[in-house]
Amino acid sequence: MRDRLNLTLPVELIERINDLADRKKLPRSAIVEAAVTSFLSPDHADAREAAFARRLDRLSRQVQRMERDLGITAETLALFVRFWLSITPPLPPDAQAAAQAKGRERFDGFVETLGKRLQKGQSFLREIPDDVSAEAPSIPAD
Repeated sequence: MRDRLNLTLPVELIERINDLADRKKLPRSAIVEAAVTSFLSPDHADAREAAFARRLDRLSRQVQRMERDLGITAETLALFVRFWLSITPPLPPDAQAAAQAKGRERFDGFVETLGKRLQKGQSFLREIPDDVSAEAPSIPAD
């Protein structure tokens, strides 16, 4: 059984319905019926909620990886600075100019190496688990 329903829609929406009806060669009432059915379908809301949940889960995992990588980076830098400060003796004033020149040379080499690694897509953070597992001593089973 079907019942008639008269409704008022904006002109732009009616034009869009007419265009779709012409392209699909369907009556306008079939297009409006499909749209209303889709809107009222309980599965529609569930599917949208599930899609949002999947996206949020993916974003959460990405943020967790970024936090982990940032933590590793900060710890690496802090460890390096502590190590460097503890083993680097102060230089006499007459040796500072030569040390600064050598430092600039080494820094230029560092920047060049870093640029090459980034261009190749290499990441120190991705190498760490491999290095740690390769160096970890095996624990004998009891």
